[in-house]
Parts: sequence; structure tokens; C-alpha cells
Amino acid sequence: MTDPTAGSRADADSRADADSTAGAEAVTASGMAPVPDRVEREIYVPAPPDRVWRVLTAVEHIRSWYAFGGAEVELRPGGALRFRWDEHGEFHGVVDAVEPLRRLSFRLALSPDVPPAKGGFTEVAFTLSAEDEGTRVRLAESGIGALDASAAQRARHAEYAGMAWAAALEELGAIAAASHA
Repeated sequence: MTDPTAGSRADADSRADADSTAGAEAVTASGMAPVPDRVEREIYVPAPPDRVWRVLTAVEHIRSWYAFGGAEVELRPGGALRFRWDEHGEFHGVVDAVEPLRRLSFRLALSPDVPPAKGGFTEVAFTLSAEDEGTRVRLAESGIGALDASAAQRARHAEYAGMAWAAALEELGAIAAASHA
């Protein structure tokens, strides 16, 4: 079996430190330390939810904070999405839920150029809530324990995903805070 995290979206961006993983853990068959099934991150953005939502969902913004090679998103349940990185390829996904100004979730393939199929995707959910004069953005990537990969590969994915999402949320927050649109 090939390493599903080699050249995958998990290592698309590792600019930030991963400080924790959360949620249920998948027990490994080898008796090794359990692999986190879920990575969670959150950030406070000093911008209203409508501005944060636009930065989160508009393809012209997604390429600035996450998919630097471009993005395509059909913003509706069942809609297709594609995120591109020049160095990693194109990753396919399917939108699961869209609640404007509040929640976006999707399944995202682990490997480039394949649809998200059982054992080969994780679920990503963004939740926005108004807080003081800004917006609290919470992100959860789950399903890591169900990936068709070794425990070491799943652990590496969780680690890289934590770093990548921390960096992406920082960029998203900075863009939304600076934007006047």
C-alpha cells in the first residue's frame, strides 16, 4: 500500500505548530498509542460573520488562505469541490452541509485526483458563531481513524492536518479582519 499522506493534502501546509488533537481516538491493532480520530482548531476573528463566511466560501478568497493553486466550490449539499496546490495536486470533495453564516461541512479525499471514497477521506466542518464584535470559527477534521492506512500514517495525517489547519485559520482570520467587502 502506498503512503496516503505522502504528497497528500495533509502536508499541503505545515507552517504552524500543532498543539493538540481532540475527540475520539482509534485504537491500533498493534497496541501502539491510539491515533487521534479528530483534529480541532478554533480562532477568534475580529470581523462579522458575514465577512468571515465570504472569506471561507468564496473561491477567490480560498486560494489566499488554503488552496493556493485554486479552488472550485459548488456551495450546496451534494456539490463538488476541488482544492489545488501546485506541489500536491488537486483534491476532490463533496459538500455535505451549507448553513450560510453558520456552518459548512464537506468530505475531502486524502489523495489527489480521486473522489472521496470510503476509507479515503476525512470530514471537515467549519462552524461560525458571533462573539462580541467578531466571529468565533471552529474547525473539526474527523474520520482519521477510519482511513485505510497504517496507524503511523494516520498519526502523521493527524499531526500534519493540525499544523495545516492552524496556519489556514490564521490566514483566513487575517484576510477577513483586513477585508472591507
